Amino acid sequence: MKAPIGIIDSGVGGLTVVKEMLERLPNERIIYIGDAARCPYGPQPADEVRKFTIEMATTLSGMGIKMLVIACNTATAVALNDIQEQFPFPVIGVIDPGARAAVKASVVGEIVVLGTTGTINSGAYDDAIHVLSPNAKVHPLACPEFVPIVESGQYKSENARVVVSNALLALAEKDFDTAILGCTHYPLLQDQIKNFLPNNVEIISSAVETVSDVERALLSNGIEHTVDSKQETIFYTTGDTEKFHQIVTDWLSIKTPDVRHITL
Repeated sequence: MKAPIGIIDSGVGGLTVVKEMLERLPNERIIYIGDAARCPYGPQPADEVRKFTIEMATTLSGMGIKMLVIACNTATAVALNDIQEQFPFPVIGVIDPGARAAVKASVVGEIVVLGTTGTINSGAYDDAIHVLSPNAKVHPLACPEFVPIVESGQYKSENARVVVSNALLALAEKDFDTAILGCTHYPLLQDQIKNFLPNNVEIISSAVETVSDVERALLSNGIEHTVDSKQETIFYTTGDTEKFHQIVTDWLSIKTPDVRHITL
């Protein structure tokens, strides 16, 4: 099926999902919307986040998408069920895939979840993990400083290293073997995060695991694009196109990405 897959996020975080999809599903066409003008979603009321998410989904529905990926953990936590009920195409979130991968990876059943304030307060990861492993011990940690660092393009800076170091001090006395990057912005800080976690800790990216769910949904619904052809991704942002363009170029190694402004 030639129709595109839609991906939505509060800003540039969902590019981590795009990166994985471009590598594993090169025949699929992607249309991306990042709501940078209203980012971050983490501190905002759930009703506002739900409204923003529905606006993006509605816009992509009008563009004829065949599937939607909510690549924002906060939006997944508060809006996934509503979006699945309102639209006829498959809708994939990022929380269940990350929880599944963490439960599989953890030997001792002690799992850290790094996320936005909204995601952590929702308890969505706790619930998803305990459905799979009732005896698991979850250590949630809100890291509200991470998203602004990524959105500003400073994720490789010394400032990012300091911010990550300070945030992870709260885990110094915890005993765990697995950590979920419970926000799709966070893989852009993965190198710094890894440096401040014990060497034995396995880091789980919900972005990587989500693409496995996308693959399964394409096949089970018979909507995969089987023609061998390179498809150009269209990136929409509600914010600064130049800044967005720079991050797309750096993170995805696309020299001339098609970045457009959109008003929702």
